Amino acid sequence: MTPSSLAALSARATQPHHHGRPRSRARRLDHRALYPALGVLWLLDVGIIVSQQRGFLDWLPLVTGPVALALVLVPDERLSITWRTGFCAAVSTAVTLGTSLMGWAMPEWGLLETACMLVLLARTCRDVARPRVALALAAAMGASVIDEPLRTGGTGITLTYPFLLTFAVGGAVGAGCYLRTLDARRRRTIAAVRLAERIQLARELHDFVAHHVTGIIAQAHAAGVIHESAPQQVGPILGNIAEAGQRTMDSMRRLIKVLREDGEQISLERPEEPYAELTKLVSEFSGQGDGSTAQLEITGAARRSALLPEVGSAVHRVVQEALTNVRRHAPGTQATVRVHRTRDDLLRIDVYNEGPERRVSRPTGGRGGYGLIGLRERVETVGGSLAAGPADDGGWWVIAHFPVAPTAVPSGAEETAEPGQASRRPSGRHAKPNAHAEPEPDMSWDAS
Repeated sequence: MTPSSLAALSARATQPHHHGRPRSRARRLDHRALYPALGVLWLLDVGIIVSQQRGFLDWLPLVTGPVALALVLVPDERLSITWRTGFCAAVSTAVTLGTSLMGWAMPEWGLLETACMLVLLARTCRDVARPRVALALAAAMGASVIDEPLRTGGTGITLTYPFLLTFAVGGAVGAGCYLRTLDARRRRTIAAVRLAERIQLARELHDFVAHHVTGIIAQAHAAGVIHESAPQQVGPILGNIAEAGQRTMDSMRRLIKVLREDGEQISLERPEEPYAELTKLVSEFSGQGDGSTAQLEITGAARRSALLPEVGSAVHRVVQEALTNVRRHAPGTQATVRVHRTRDDLLRIDVYNEGPERRVSRPTGGRGGYGLIGLRERVETVGGSLAAGPADDGGWWVIAHFPVAPTAVPSGAEETAEPGQASRRPSGRHAKPNAHAEPEPDMSWDAS
C-alpha cells in the first residue's frame, strides 16, 4: 500500500470522522516571501537605468534579471539545478564579455540578476550531488557574479564592486555548504535509524522462525510415534506441519527482504495477544498522574481479526509511540485510541490527542522526528501504511492501516465495539480526524 492511497482508504473507513481536515506542515521556503525584496531590486534597476540610459543596451539588465529569477523559481522536477546554474553562468558571462569587448558602459549591471545568481550559487553548493560538478559550477557562477560590475565600464569606484561581491559570493557558498552538511547529517541519522530497525526486526523474525520450526519438529516426532497406533490422527498433524512450514517461509521472506540493503522497511516487537497489550498500555498511560488520559476502543470486528505476529507487534508499537509523543509534546491532554476494521479488509488504528493548553518546547537533543521515520519503516514492512500530522484544532493524529490474515472476519463486518470495551465515542473536539495527505519530510531549503 502506497502513501498516495491513504486518503482513499481513510475516506472509505467504516466509521465516519467529523474532525477537521488536518493541516499540512510543509517546510518548503515560500518563494512569495522573497518577492518584495526581489521587486525592490528590480525597481532599483529600473530607476537607475531610466535616469542614466543612453542607448538600447542599457535596458539589458531589465531582461537578464527576470530571466535569472525565472531560473530560480523553476521546479527541480522541470529543470535540474545543475542545468539552471550552468545556463545562468554562461549567459551572464556572455553579457559581461560582450559589453566589455564592445566598449559599452552600462548604467548598472543588474541588481536583481546578481541576487538571483547568489541564490543559485547557494543552491548549487547544497544540492548538486557530485562534488566536482558542484565545485566547477560554483566557480563559474562565482566568477560571473564578481565580473558583473565590469559591464559599467570598469573605471572609478566600479572597480571596488568586484571586491565587495567576493564577500557576497563567499557568504552564498558558505550558506550552501552549511546546509549541505546538515542534509548529509540528516541522511546519516535516517540511515542509522533504519539500520537499527532492520537489526531489531531480524532478531524478532528469528524468534518467530524458531518458534515455528520448533513446533514443526515436535509435531513431526508426534506423527512418527502414532502413525502405527493411530494412523487416522496423522493427517491433521501433517496439515498443521504444512501450515507451520508456510508461516515459517513467510517469516523468512520478510527477514530476507528486511536484511537486503535496499529493503529499508521494518516491523516490531513481541505481543502474542496485541489487544491485551494495548489495554495494558493505555491503562499505564492514564495512571501516571500527570493529567494525561487515554481511552481505548476496540470494535468487535477488529477483535476477531486474525493478525500475524509481526502485524500484532507493529500495532502495539504504533500505539506505544503515539502515546509517548502525546506525553512528550502535549502533557495533561486526553488521547483517544480506536482499533477497527475498514470495508477494505484492513485493520485501522486511530490515535488522536487534543492540543496542549500551552505549547511545549521541543527538548534539546531530542529525536527530532526520527522516531516517526523508524515507525513508518516498521509498519510498511508488514504491508501497512502510516500517516501523522496536526489537526485543525491544534491536536495531533496518527492513522495506521494493517493487513489482516485471510482467516479474518469477512469484509463489511459490524464495527460496533464489544460490551465493556468501547469507550464513549468522541465528538466535537475529541472527534478523530479524517486522513488526507501524508506530510512528507522536505529536504529543500529549510535546514531543520
